[in-house]
Amino acid sequence: MNSTTANASQDIVLIGGGIMSATLGVMLKELDPALSIVMFETLDDCALESSGGWNNAGTGHAANCEMNYTPQRADGSIDISKALEVNTEFDISRQFWAYLVQQGAIPDPRAFIHPCPHMSFVWGEANVAFLRARYQAMSAHHCYHGMQYSEDRTIIAQWAPLIMEGRDEDQPVAATRMVTGTDIDYGALTHLLVDHLARQPGFAVRYNSKVTGLARQDKGWRVMVEDTRNGEQQSVSAKFVFIGAGGGALPLLQQSGIPEAKGYGGFPVSGIWLRCDVDAVSERHHAKVYGKAASGSPPMSVPHLDTRIIDGKQSLLFGPYAGFSTKFLKHGSPADLFTSLTHDNVIPLFDVARDNLALTEYLIGQVMQSAEHQFAALKEFFPLALRQDWTKAVAGQRVQTIAPHESAGWFKHEEGQLQFGTELVAAADHSIVALLGASPGASTAAYIALQVLQRCFAQRLQEPGWLARLNCMLPTHGIDLKQDAEACRRSRAETAVLLQIDNI
Repeated sequence: MNSTTANASQDIVLIGGGIMSATLGVMLKELDPALSIVMFETLDDCALESSGGWNNAGTGHAANCEMNYTPQRADGSIDISKALEVNTEFDISRQFWAYLVQQGAIPDPRAFIHPCPHMSFVWGEANVAFLRARYQAMSAHHCYHGMQYSEDRTIIAQWAPLIMEGRDEDQPVAATRMVTGTDIDYGALTHLLVDHLARQPGFAVRYNSKVTGLARQDKGWRVMVEDTRNGEQQSVSAKFVFIGAGGGALPLLQQSGIPEAKGYGGFPVSGIWLRCDVDAVSERHHAKVYGKAASGSPPMSVPHLDTRIIDGKQSLLFGPYAGFSTKFLKHGSPADLFTSLTHDNVIPLFDVARDNLALTEYLIGQVMQSAEHQFAALKEFFPLALRQDWTKAVAGQRVQTIAPHESAGWFKHEEGQLQFGTELVAAADHSIVALLGASPGASTAAYIALQVLQRCFAQRLQEPGWLARLNCMLPTHGIDLKQDAEACRRSRAETAVLLQIDNI
């Protein structure tokens, strides 16, 4: 895709060419077609970092199978509150995508989304007991209508034969299954959204354009941009700036100088997949199968054996294996972590290091793993896996947010807290907002965009035009799907038809 020309003055500047900026850009254009918007991307195309198809698991996170969203309480009961939040946030994405299909903005949903059951799979008596309790808690709620559970080896083998063939007959096993799950190519979706934007008047996308500075001005921001091919400098003024640059968001947030950015830091975590493109293997596995995370491991390191459909080709992905890199982006610099350190976030960073020794030990162990150890982890999921069928692939880089917060106790001081979700950091005047963090990320991009609108464009959302259009895009806007079972059922049935995915 060729870049187009941007004017020197814009209503909106989107920094980063990933799923987040693309989603917000489309929402804003649908709400007000007269808005002028420019998107700046450092690389030569969109979706080349974490939004890329091979850089994430493409799960369509609906908290169906990710057991880290359902912790066990001290009394043995299961807390599903976080799972329900993520589950219904994904409904917002489904509604938004269905609207775009209905409008013809996305001609064919199969270009980015495919039906794919989501499974949780465990072995060992203690884990089976946990999954049984988890199923009982989740299946009792309308959001998890249709969830299946089995400890029967024959039934589990029908759901996912590769995970059962060659497994110890005496090993207790259990699985849950949601047939309404999906596999999503967020790289393809990002391209569809940017292509749609590029057809609208008043939108420009500029590739090979690195944002190097942000400065306040009377009515918004001055955004400094460098052409990465020839070093040419330019600046654009904007009334509103969205920093959706993935791992590159933190340095830009710091450059903005807004007080709200004080104390924020980032902890980068790299990842590696094992990938199988052998048709005879991949065609026998149609599911995303998530296991339990190792003690002390971060949520993005939960092991899973996934069906992936990218560019029409079905493959398998296993991992990710966590690692450590000082880069904040896959195409970033080894100096990223060090240049992000400031006098405001050094203490929070050391607080996090002190309070997360188990995570540090886990990452060291992962980095030290040999290829044989990595393949052994795959064989715990897929006992008959053959080494020659699998190749190593580098996943996208994640930067976990270190957020400042006040300590407990009588001696109040600022500490750091490692967060595994996403967080919006906005200026008090709502003229700039940065998105920090990772998972569930892309799957909840529409919900995150809605949060940006509610926080930074609240007055415009009171206007009849904006509110009516928003309700058209998101029919359950203002309805709590965790509480309203009928609205939840209706929304899922309607979006499933438009997106050509399964519904129960």
